[in-house]
Amino acid sequence: MTRHLQIFAAFVTLLGGCKNEPPRVPALISIAEAAPSAPPSAAETLDRMDTRTSVPLLPMMANHQKQNMRDHLAAVQEIVAALATQDYPAIEKAAGRIGFSEQMGQMCTHMGAAAPGFTEQALNFHHTADGIAAAAHARDSARVLSELGATLQTCTSCHAKWKQQVVDDATWQKLTSSARPTHTASH
Repeated sequence: MTRHLQIFAAFVTLLGGCKNEPPRVPALISIAEAAPSAPPSAAETLDRMDTRTSVPLLPMMANHQKQNMRDHLAAVQEIVAALATQDYPAIEKAAGRIGFSEQMGQMCTHMGAAAPGFTEQALNFHHTADGIAAAAHARDSARVLSELGATLQTCTSCHAKWKQQVVDDATWQKLTSSARPTHTASH
């Protein structure tokens, strides 16, 4: 019943008509119970359907990560194109963009600060990609393909497990405060 009908029904019941019976008051429900809840947004519905583990990120971090992923994909395309012509220096150069570096390690650690296990999987991707450059340096096409296959497998397993969850600064601070290493002076 709508709220207006509930009030009218209560009023009629209280009047009791011409009978000498005590009025029966129907149980009223709160406005919160009577109001229909808003249906979930399309984004909320999709998020509920996507059962992968969340990687909480600030909006700027999420955007940066997506840009990196697109560059990783472009590097893979460049590796395949260079392999077709056996341009090993181009393979090495493209593989170097997705291989491990200290800067990449720091970025992966920061991105995964609120998602235990993410950093390790991300770093594994970059270390696996180092094999592509090594195979190109050895001018070994079959090994380049094998290493590329192993690297792409790390990509697909990571994307199968993780999804971005964009959070606000307060949430990020709360989620990462316990994950940050504490530095103490040692003598």
